[in-house]
Amino acid sequence: MRFLYFANTEWYLYNFRLSLIRAAIAQGHEAVLVSPPGPYSRYFKEAGLRWIPFPVDRSGTNPLRETDTLIRLTKLYRQVSPDVVHHFTLKCVLLGSLAARLLGIKCVVNSITGAGYMFADRSFRIRLLRPFVKAAIKVALPHTQVIFENPEECNAFVEQGLASRKSSRVIRSSGVNVGRFSPLPEPLGKPVVVLAARMLWEKGVAEFVEAARCLGDQGVQARFVLVGDTDPGNPKAVPRNVLEDWKRTGVVEWWGHQDDMPPVYAQSNIVCLPSFREGTPKVLIEAAASGRSMVASDVPGCREVVRHGYNGLLVPPRNAEALAQAINLLLKDPGLRAQMGAHARQTAVEQFAEEKVIAATLSVYRTLVSRCNPGGQRP
Repeated sequence: MRFLYFANTEWYLYNFRLSLIRAAIAQGHEAVLVSPPGPYSRYFKEAGLRWIPFPVDRSGTNPLRETDTLIRLTKLYRQVSPDVVHHFTLKCVLLGSLAARLLGIKCVVNSITGAGYMFADRSFRIRLLRPFVKAAIKVALPHTQVIFENPEECNAFVEQGLASRKSSRVIRSSGVNVGRFSPLPEPLGKPVVVLAARMLWEKGVAEFVEAARCLGDQGVQARFVLVGDTDPGNPKAVPRNVLEDWKRTGVVEWWGHQDDMPPVYAQSNIVCLPSFREGTPKVLIEAAASGRSMVASDVPGCREVVRHGYNGLLVPPRNAEALAQAINLLLKDPGLRAQMGAHARQTAVEQFAEEKVIAATLSVYRTLVSRCNPGGQRP
């Protein structure tokens, strides 16, 4: 069978879904990857994967431009003629589902990997757009299989009439390779607190910097490190000049984007994610697999990984003072960090191991195909 995977960045497909794609190919299926072009597309070519560049304005809301994108996507789907399409991120879910419906493609899987700024943003413009987006979701999601990364988001969509309980499934995260991300002893020297994410305001970057400044003013000895690049395609990106200014003042270090994350966790003592909203954040399950204690916001997604007092600490979102207190508690207690790190590793292995997530996703494909095509070929 031919599977088509559509996401709003090639980075997402490479970092979050490449193992799933390879598993589908290993079972004898064909995979076609669709995303806007970017630096990671070369890895698809090097791996011999079929990748089709498809420009998408990730933050665009112009109806005429979005209609043109839908027309182009429908033409692409007609040319590829997939048996199963799997969409990731909200805009791709909306556009891809509509294109599939226009062409009569029955086997459609939509992954809601966190509702993103359209649901978390409090700005006047987004509040105006939100009812129209919800209306579009109600048109797009029926007759598709919807995968959520945490039960809270699943329940919210069902309760708002955006998805049906019958066609919804929770598969927590895209999984983690627990062999590649493995525990190492904490480094010696001044403790290192890491926030690894795209540099977006909604990831709690400003709160992390403020917590670092607060602890520094108190004389707490620690290094605070931002890992990740800014994201110009996202309207909530932290501008590069702001990141450079923070770095110049010395309140935080900014390491930028890192292709190889295991060494980053190995250099850390604590991993922090004070995000405002998540699906199930990959950084936390990677940190957990690496045996690191964690501090995260008490929001959907983060609570799927971090159990307060067991493998990390949860703090109220948008609260730099509470974040600073939680970080300081772990900085002062290496024994507590070690205990939480061991529990975190156990959580990752038991709940988020990559092979379990892949098996669950392939099971969704099999069930969907058998329902849409009784007696036909199954993945």
